[in-house]
Amino acid sequence: MGRLFGLGMGIVLGFLGNAAVSTQAQLEMNYYSKSFVEDHIRNAHSLAAALLRMHFHDCFVRRDSPLNFTVRGFDFIDRVKSLVEAEYPGIVSCADIIALAARDAIGGPFWRVPAVRRDGVISRASEALSNIPSPSSKLNAHQRFFANKGLDLKDLVLSSAHMIGASHCSSFRSHLYNFTGGEDQDPSLESGYAANLKAKKCRSLSNDTIFRSDSAITTSPATKLFITQVLQGSLVDNFYAQFVMEMEKMGRIDVKTGLAGEIRKHCALVNSQNQRE
Repeated sequence: MGRLFGLGMGIVLGFLGNAAVSTQAQLEMNYYSKSFVEDHIRNAHSLAAALLRMHFHDCFVRRDSPLNFTVRGFDFIDRVKSLVEAEYPGIVSCADIIALAARDAIGGPFWRVPAVRRDGVISRASEALSNIPSPSSKLNAHQRFFANKGLDLKDLVLSSAHMIGASHCSSFRSHLYNFTGGEDQDPSLESGYAANLKAKKCRSLSNDTIFRSDSAITTSPATKLFITQVLQGSLVDNFYAQFVMEMEKMGRIDVKTGLAGEIRKHCALVNSQNQRE
């Protein structure tokens, strides 16, 4: 609990430093002590990927969307939020807590996180289905989803940062056992790799791609060229730099500031619903 409290207070202190600009409809950069997240991740390594995925989904009110069934980390964010609210109610949004925690959890490159954003007041399961691509989607479907959010092919490639975490069998089982409905496997999967996944009960132990969406990215000429260019340079100079730009860009999608939205008291509920209950 002490480590959790430390992170919550670290987030709050960063926000208090920017309190003077909280009434402006502008995004301000927030810097805070990240030791809280790092300490917690040491005891729960898989949480880093979960928080990164949550930042991508950012669907808190309706957790019952099928695409959010395997999203983890809700309890962690809820605990941080409760600690922050106890000391400084109505100051730090759930959206900012998610963004800050996701950045510091992965232990990778640092990127600027816009602060003083607000939470939405409407969230529907149907919106998650229509705005979040499935791991089994083809490349053109992913392009359409990303383009609708102002993201391009480079952003699509870099979004594959889920490689740091674990993949759920339900997301790719059909590629191993029932690809075309005839109990066959996806021909794009290397045979040895597929056999390994089956032997390990879907567990991935190599650097090959699991999801159909990732496989499409590595084989399509439109995206393969960018991947090759990144791999030809150093990891820090190329991938990290590109990844930072993509995360900053994604963090500004449909952001609510000023009087838009609200600062939720509980991340799982809009304030009006929380008052009724």
